[in-house]
Amino acid sequence: MSSSAATETGLPAPRDILYINVSRIGDTLLVTPAVRAVAARWPQARIDLLAHPKREEVVRHLPFVRRTGGIEKQRARFMGRIGNPFAGKRYDLAFVCNFDAPLVEYALRVARRVVAFRQPDEALNRRLYRAVEHPALQTTHAVDIQLLLPAAVGAAPAGRALSYCVTAGEEQWAAGFLAEHGIDACHPLLGLQVASFPTKAYRDWPPGHFSELCRRIRARWPGARFLIFGGELEKARTTALAAELGDSATLCAGRLSLRETAALMNRIDLYVGVDTGPTHLMGALRRPMVALYHGYSPSRVLAPLDHPCLYAIDHPLADRCTPEADMAAITVDRVWTAVQQALAEHPAP
Repeated sequence: MSSSAATETGLPAPRDILYINVSRIGDTLLVTPAVRAVAARWPQARIDLLAHPKREEVVRHLPFVRRTGGIEKQRARFMGRIGNPFAGKRYDLAFVCNFDAPLVEYALRVARRVVAFRQPDEALNRRLYRAVEHPALQTTHAVDIQLLLPAAVGAAPAGRALSYCVTAGEEQWAAGFLAEHGIDACHPLLGLQVASFPTKAYRDWPPGHFSELCRRIRARWPGARFLIFGGELEKARTTALAAELGDSATLCAGRLSLRETAALMNRIDLYVGVDTGPTHLMGALRRPMVALYHGYSPSRVLAPLDHPCLYAIDHPLADRCTPEADMAAITVDRVWTAVQQALAEHPAP
């Protein structure tokens, strides 16, 4: 990097950079293009990334991040004074994606310069190196929102695709899992995510629609097998679907870690799911996927970008409805058409 490029924003080229993003699975992944932009802007810099302790594993092993750690806003009040996940490390530059004052205060304690979205507290904003205006709700894609922080210090996008890394050991584990369940040679192998989390339940596609879709898939491809993903919160729904599908389904919901789930997703022929964290995870893997989006949170603001084989299906009232709009308006016919197209254009081995 030339000295002129390094100082074009008045910012000395940083050697150590901290990125803070405390959020759910999907929002954690949606920040990865921004972190990658920072890495591309300063390729010699060392980047540490702090995330929610339960989401930190999502960003492990990224090639442009040196190390990851956990942080919570409650603990952040004391970190940098009596505790630090990176043993008192000091940074030249920090980015904060959140609107929690304790996280911003922590960044100000450990970094010379802090870039963050404009906070409700103007006194706090005056201490920031850059205070970036956050776009209004639903006006800008989530990835482009996060790219505003690097842009404030001259870091251009280095692609808008989400990033995730499956390790060689995880690949081997996934191969063993499929072999153990007798489905390593079954095709097409489909992954299903049938529900979002409870506070976003309006994004859920009706269970009966999923059942009918699977019936059509089995009729068209008798050798098709299904991996049913999810967590404990949607256990009743995933268990019922697994029972209905019988030997053609393997229930993974609530039985695997997040990284194990991702390793299996990386081996399936097609994913079908509603808008939720695992769907963002699938979007980072760049494999064929059919994703269903509610009209209140349409694909134009949340779907994976720069994705080679995404088939996004929006609610008929995209951008024109409240959360009360029923996802049943996305018909089985529409999703079935997308499934057939995906498997025709990206056939299973």
